[in-house]
This record gives sequence, structure tokens and C-alpha cells, in this order.
Amino acid sequence: MQLTDIIKPECVKVPLNSTDKQGAINELINLLADLGRLTDVDSARRSVWQRENTRSTGIGHGLAIPHGKTSCCDRLLMAIGRTDEPIEFDAIDGKPVRLIFLLLSPPDQTGPHIKILARISRLMSQEDIREQAINAKSADALFGLIADREKAVVQ
Repeated sequence: MQLTDIIKPECVKVPLNSTDKQGAINELINLLADLGRLTDVDSARRSVWQRENTRSTGIGHGLAIPHGKTSCCDRLLMAIGRTDEPIEFDAIDGKPVRLIFLLLSPPDQTGPHIKILARISRLMSQEDIREQAINAKSADALFGLIADREKAVVQ
């Protein structure tokens, strides 16, 4: 499973308008809702915040992967946002975040959820890709970077 099997260009937002963690997460959830991908926005928010309150999903190097399981979607969903200015996210390295991958999945789809979390982590562990993503000037540029890198990677 590749990121481009889940993420679509209209689910990428550059830049995010929000200047804090809660706003950024809500902005990405709203993006999915506005596209008709969620049946219950409040349920999506609760699932992500329940996970976020357990432990921050700021994984370091300017990256966060907030995620949750909820019955308000029928398949794994993703939205990606990039901020113009770094925002505090309680990341494990203590540094602010500029790149946010939001994941939502139905409660019964644990396997795909874990696989895509690992895929994001692997892709973004490459410093050159991460820096290019953080510096992407548009949603199309960010989506294109991810799509191009996935095409270049042999499964």
C-alpha cells in the first residue's frame, strides 16, 4: 500500500491557516469533511484528540502524524498540511512542526492503518524528502513530491 493509494491532491493543503496544534488538526479534519469524506466531524475530532491526549503524535524533525480510529469513515483517509510558520506540537524532540499527516480509519482496519503510519515514517525519515516537503510552495508541489518518490521506490 502506497500513500498515493489513499491521499488525493485535494486532500493536501499548503499552507495551513492555523497557527496552533488544535487549529491545524481541526483544519485538516474540516478539509476531509468539506470533501464529503466524513459522516461525523465531531466523532473524527474526538478520535484524534483521544489519541493525541494519550501521547503527542509529533514524531520529531518538524513532522506530526495525528491519527484516530472512528466509525465516521468507511476507509482509511489522509489529509496533509504544511504550515508557513512552525507550530508547537509537543513533539518528542521538543521542536515545532511544519508538516502534518492526518490519518483517520475505521476501527476494524488496524492493519492498513499501521502500514500507512509506517510508510509515512519511512518516507519522512529521509532528510532530503522531508526538507523538500517542508519547503513545498503549494499543495500540488507537495503531492507531486510524494507521488514521484513513491514511483521511484521499488516495493
